[in-house]
Amino acid sequence: MHSTDTAQAPALRLVGLTKNFGANRVLKGVDLDLVPGTITALLGANGAGKSTLIKILAGVHEPSGGELRLGGEPVDLGSPMAAARAGVRTVHQRIDDAIVPGLSVAENLLFEDIALKEVRPVASLRSLLPRARKIAATLDLDWDDAFLRQDVHELGIADCQMLLLARALSTTPQVLILDEPTSTLSQNEAERLFSVVARLRDRGVAILYVSHRLSEINALADRLAVLRDGRIVNAQHLPFDLQEAVTAMLGEGVLADAAELEELHGTGTMLSIRDHRIFPESSPVDVDFAAGEVTGIIGLIGSGKTELAEAVFGARRSASGSMTLDGEPFAPRDPKQAIGRGVYLVPEDRAAQGMLPGWSLMRTLSLPFLSDFLRNGILSPRREREAGAAAIDRFSVVATGPGQSVDALSGGNQQKVMVARWMQRAPRVLLLDEPFRGVDIGARRVISHRAREQAAAGSAVIMICSDVDEVREIADRIIVLVEGRITLDARASDITNEQIIQSMTEVA
Repeated sequence: MHSTDTAQAPALRLVGLTKNFGANRVLKGVDLDLVPGTITALLGANGAGKSTLIKILAGVHEPSGGELRLGGEPVDLGSPMAAARAGVRTVHQRIDDAIVPGLSVAENLLFEDIALKEVRPVASLRSLLPRARKIAATLDLDWDDAFLRQDVHELGIADCQMLLLARALSTTPQVLILDEPTSTLSQNEAERLFSVVARLRDRGVAILYVSHRLSEINALADRLAVLRDGRIVNAQHLPFDLQEAVTAMLGEGVLADAAELEELHGTGTMLSIRDHRIFPESSPVDVDFAAGEVTGIIGLIGSGKTELAEAVFGARRSASGSMTLDGEPFAPRDPKQAIGRGVYLVPEDRAAQGMLPGWSLMRTLSLPFLSDFLRNGILSPRREREAGAAAIDRFSVVATGPGQSVDALSGGNQQKVMVARWMQRAPRVLLLDEPFRGVDIGARRVISHRAREQAAAGSAVIMICSDVDEVREIADRIIVLVEGRITLDARASDITNEQIIQSMTEVA
């Protein structure tokens, strides 16, 4: 954080901005100034209107009312290209909305420049490489020609996130909007991002930084604006008071509801893994997971935590080893077999792996267990509606009803639906891969409490995570993975954050 000139004219001013979707008013008169050389953090619960506001600034949605002023003059950001031409660049949280399949990394990196005709549309891939390398270097990314030539679908989520950030910086913007930019990044990658963002601020860029991570907001931002129910309800310079910020975001009742469930202790082994190599070259892993408790598996990108979860779920072939489930041999050849044995996975990428575009909330819930919703061999809409209503109630999903499209829900409410889907039947093993990614404190607490209730009811709950504070919030036992090897396995109450971090950075 650094001092800013509060009297400086805003680069972008939002005046009484409103947005309606049919009869539903999502934004109710947003007033906000984005000042050159200032990082303004935007905090808000899922469903507060953050995504809608970002999409208006990115040119995806037209506002229903109010005005946008760029450099003091009214501006129409009527399309993503219009926003880019005006110098307003956005890095969206949903990667699949911004990556162009079938193109190389370099072509994706320069895609907006090609569309804006700052690069010749017929330019060959070879001619794009020097500029792509130069842009990547601004982020300290060591991307060689081989990396830049590969098809973008070969990239992992973290690399895609860095690609979109590099694209936004292909020309220095007047206004940069970052939507949950660290949600897929390792600690080292996040620190690199912070350094770049600070440099851009020092060059005079007005930055809107949207995040649920309060600690990084306090460390990085200069100003905080809290969006609640479609309005800015709190705007202040930092540092901020944590309790005050959470209260502004969620209301007075949230702190009273934050009491933790008591520590759980397992009641016996539910899942046993023996001689399992997460990677062909890694050491074999022996590990047991108990019913009746939550086990958190934490590690950096490349640690093997997601690969282990996918192997248990039958989505990845094991290089070696064996498993037993409740004492019986367990070797699922595909997810269908795992589901049939009561092993369920909430995937890391809910949009790409968990939802079908255009499907309703109730149909999304019923998909894995269609037989439960049949009546005389025919799918029963009534049963689907009842299940949807129950999920909305139990998980406090903000939705118009069970028939609402899941696409229209905020990220946190989508995640609640994904978790609710797999708790309709009591799982033997419930795998949660990065369940808190991109969700606010309120949604996180709902998911955490429901997962712990499920464990208390006798399930083995396994949470895959990259964030130390998040894994501590939910887990009774913590396992650290480094390159497919367990470097720590202990009760959460017996270890410190420093021990976890040290174990995560051990050389395998």
